[in-house]
Amino acid sequence: MSGLPPVYIVSAARTPVGSFLGTLSSLSATQLGSHAIKAAVERVPQIKAQDVEEVFFGNVLSAGLGQAPARQCAIGAGLSESVVCTGVNKVCASGLKAIILGAQTIITGNASIVVAGGTESMSNTPHYLPTLRNGAKFGDQTLIDGMLKDGLTDAYGKKEHMGLQGELCADDHGISREQQDEYAIETYTRAQKATADGVFSNEIVPIEVSGGRGKPPVKITTDEEVKNLNAEKLKTVRPVFKPQGGTVTAANAAPLNDGAAAVVLMSEAKVKELGVTPIARILGWGDAAREPERFTTAPSLAIPKAIKHAGLTDKDVDFYEINEAFSVVALANMKLLNISSDKVNVFGGSVAIGHPLGCSGARIVTTLTTVLREKKAKIGCAGICNGGGGASAIVIENLQ
Repeated sequence: MSGLPPVYIVSAARTPVGSFLGTLSSLSATQLGSHAIKAAVERVPQIKAQDVEEVFFGNVLSAGLGQAPARQCAIGAGLSESVVCTGVNKVCASGLKAIILGAQTIITGNASIVVAGGTESMSNTPHYLPTLRNGAKFGDQTLIDGMLKDGLTDAYGKKEHMGLQGELCADDHGISREQQDEYAIETYTRAQKATADGVFSNEIVPIEVSGGRGKPPVKITTDEEVKNLNAEKLKTVRPVFKPQGGTVTAANAAPLNDGAAAVVLMSEAKVKELGVTPIARILGWGDAAREPERFTTAPSLAIPKAIKHAGLTDKDVDFYEINEAFSVVALANMKLLNISSDKVNVFGGSVAIGHPLGCSGARIVTTLTTVLREKKAKIGCAGICNGGGGASAIVIENLQ
């Protein structure tokens, strides 16, 4: 990015991550997105909601949400009706790609204040009845699970569940069931400690949900899945995708979740004009793609591109966030990139925190700002794979 105008992250906020059909399931993806955007904007007292010029927001499972979910998130957050909004669907990388698009918009001079992020409610994804449009003339009809169809199934080749591609990754890189289980236990342990220590308290914005008929609202302040580690049981869970000889289980893979995350991006000129203190500077980014069935290791291609774009080398990066679609994803990319585990997902990853598809890219960037602040480190890199064979990555510099 040498010679290009700098772009700053001036705030970041996220909802707690709810479990599937759990504490946040009464809220739609657009409601969750509005909550994250409103909180992120309110964390910059020098700006008003109407000052935001553009919104890029990730969402994967949009069926049933109504027109333009990104626009709904923005208007629901109190942003101006003149704000320009664009939805992003790059599967799991949607939220991170939204941040990249926001940065590019600022660099090209089209806006000076942009909100970017992503949202998902996997709990509220509908089922489809594809035969209904033309009429079901005879016989039984089958409902299609929209979450499975549009979020978790490879649309290419064998049309198989992406968990089977996690198994392919384990085979390709010689990663055992035991290694994946130990990794999962470690990521839960890290997330539990970070939660207990209040590390996430700055990034998480509590959200109130109904307490039920006649009961007061309940305030959700922490990620729901984190507490659910049972290390001994985790090691005995049967493989879910490949019953004979499989290594990927429900316990060492990311769960199904609900949540949203948002960042406010600002140009250097606007930062100086308003006297805003940024939390991070975006140094570079990169996207990559390979065979769809090997999407799991696409971050190993995108991360070096992002580091090169930032004008750095891997030796300059203090910490990484690599999204854990499965434990094997983090293990394989660490192996390919020769990164030690003490630099990756140090406060836990998506296996423990959760993986709301359209949100996760923005969630790991939000958490990366926390990691750099808490560890008093300078450079961080976030990378996330996405279905179809792709990945996105970003490099930021801590200014906290």
